[in-house]
Amino acid sequence: MQITAIYPGTFDPVTNGHLDLINRASRFFHKVIVAVAENAGKTPLFSLEERVSLAKQATSTHSNVTVIGFDNLLVNCARQHSATVILRGLRAVSDFEYEFQMAGMNRNLAPELETMFLTPPEQYTFISSSVIKAIAQLQGDISSFVPDCVYQQLLKKFN
Repeated sequence: MQITAIYPGTFDPVTNGHLDLINRASRFFHKVIVAVAENAGKTPLFSLEERVSLAKQATSTHSNVTVIGFDNLLVNCARQHSATVILRGLRAVSDFEYEFQMAGMNRNLAPELETMFLTPPEQYTFISSSVIKAIAQLQGDISSFVPDCVYQQLLKKFN
């Protein structure tokens, strides 16, 4: 059976924690769609086009990973791309309540979709896009937390 999974997020920017989840998911699913959300409720540092481009560069070695941008309901995007699994990462217990609520809502809206949670290895539990941006803005070294393409773009944004 060939299963397509969709991994949604703002990815502002994509981090090594995100890439770890994508790498592991690419071994388990026939196809993984990295769905970069427009997310009108947030003011991202990078435009949707830039975030999609960075995610494409960072995942280019995976033949079964596709990166798309989207600005509609996740369940509609998943249906549109024939995904049957929604992937989400859980770094800490604090993530669980929000993710559990979203999984319940998605199940209510689209019972055919299943949400699967992956936890990161210990070295990625503290990485978040928000923290990465804050460190980069203050000229801190974030090179070990993001792929090189992201590192270079962050240097350009903050220099």
